[in-house]
Amino acid sequence: MTVQSGARIAVAGAGAFGSAVTLRLARAGFKVTVFDPAPTGDNASGVAAGMLAPVSEALFDPASRDHLALMRRARDLWPAFAEDLGLTIHRAGVRIEGSEAWRAQVGQKLLDLGLPAGEIIPEDWRIEARAALETLRAAALAAGARFEPIAVESFTPGALGLADGSTDAFDVLVLATGPGARDGRLAPETTALTPIKGQLLRTPAIDGDVVVRGEGVYLAPGEALAIGATMEVGRDDLDPDASATQALRSAAWALRPELDLDKASVEVGVRATTTDGLPLVGWSAAPGVLLAVGARRNGWLLAPLVADMVAAYLNGDNPGPDAAVMDARRFEKSEADNAGE
Repeated sequence: MTVQSGARIAVAGAGAFGSAVTLRLARAGFKVTVFDPAPTGDNASGVAAGMLAPVSEALFDPASRDHLALMRRARDLWPAFAEDLGLTIHRAGVRIEGSEAWRAQVGQKLLDLGLPAGEIIPEDWRIEARAALETLRAAALAAGARFEPIAVESFTPGALGLADGSTDAFDVLVLATGPGARDGRLAPETTALTPIKGQLLRTPAIDGDVVVRGEGVYLAPGEALAIGATMEVGRDDLDPDASATQALRSAAWALRPELDLDKASVEVGVRATTTDGLPLVGWSAAPGVLLAVGARRNGWLLAPLVADMVAAYLNGDNPGPDAAVMDARRFEKSEADNAGE
């Protein structure tokens, strides 16, 4: 499906994917409106350390281990993306700390990935997540996009149904709402998504710019110190869980006993993931629906890449070398292949 520039595009979701897609499409001449009832930053992309960290993800998240090359390609889009927006990329890297035995295990994993087994991972970067969301919103508004604080309930080409019962005319829906879209109502492919509840702690900033990675925890400096993060697969509630956050405190204290974490604030976000750890990006079987969902822990890392892919799909262009592995309908195809065996 090819859509002409100037077409009306609805984007459901204003997280990293939705915001980056909105900016890209608005600048390309599409008439874009974003629908999201949550305040800016009150989503999983705001409850994040803003990591652009392909190596760390390949090291510590088994679902991402086979995607290092793809994640590096995504990260390499960030310097130009950030410079255009005036965003700062913090490039001090990630330092591995912990017991000798655990550091040895990490070193072996680095060697298995074809990387040197050092204490610093220099190619893993970070941004300030909430500031990035605000910057993306401002840039999208300047490019002519609109933001509406309401949820999308239904869509057929030409008729977007909203939570207040009203309808509006849009040519395409870009679905970027993550865990809120898992019931298949807007796109059948979203039933392949599983929620992941994540919790992190924030406490006053400390000196230094390097991210520290320890066993079961990371310490990400910034405007506040982000200590994270839990991954509770199958949970989509937003209630703080004392047992999970206590485990974070214990792991953080093992690295920095001087931290005062009893008064740390707790932030909760829900992400969505597929079984292979990659998002669903591309046209749905539902007419006029284009998917950009299921970022797992890599919404920020993948955002510029996914935005470019969405624009290519709309324009009828080549979406690039990663289109097949992120194909929105790949699980449907796998089921059909298995049925034919």
